[in-house]
Amino acid sequence: MDPIATQIVTDVTGRMDKSVQHLADQLRTIRTGRAAPVLLEGVRVESYGTMLPLNQIANISVPEPRSLLVKPFDTSLLKEIDRAIQGANLGLTPINEGKQIRLQMPPLSEEQRKKLVAKVKEICETSRVALRNERRDGNKAADGAAKDGKISDDFKAEVHGEIQDALKKGEAKIDELLKKKTAEVMEG
Repeated sequence: MDPIATQIVTDVTGRMDKSVQHLADQLRTIRTGRAAPVLLEGVRVESYGTMLPLNQIANISVPEPRSLLVKPFDTSLLKEIDRAIQGANLGLTPINEGKQIRLQMPPLSEEQRKKLVAKVKEICETSRVALRNERRDGNKAADGAAKDGKISDDFKAEVHGEIQDALKKGEAKIDELLKKKTAEVMEG
């Protein structure tokens, strides 16, 4: 294949892979009823005048299946950590135990599980749209290169086909992530 055509396909597939990886990262932060340190990944705490991720100022562990334990490296930050967790709207109430904070995971009701599954589906659909946008942009780039005489019409058709194949692979990965996360949320 022509180097320009190869570059277009490489760029598009790289962006599609990043979109799928971003989806996987987003889905990891959705609560399933089991305790996991990744649930606190987005929590940022004001520490000495700067906002830092919680995992940089505290050790987060899972002592029991339905609880998290946050042990700050500096106990003077307990109130800030407590405030940050409450402000993150995770549906968790921090219990300050003096030198550490315990988070109990309340069991999810059937209705809450269904809402979470709907949210997961919505996030996955947004990722599908992102993949389709990447396909459109890649096809436009191939069309433009063919119009400018940089690649032949045969290469343009080949680029369109490879981009479509990459889209199908990306959508299959999204479907797999959706199925896995739905099962995880509903099993609790």
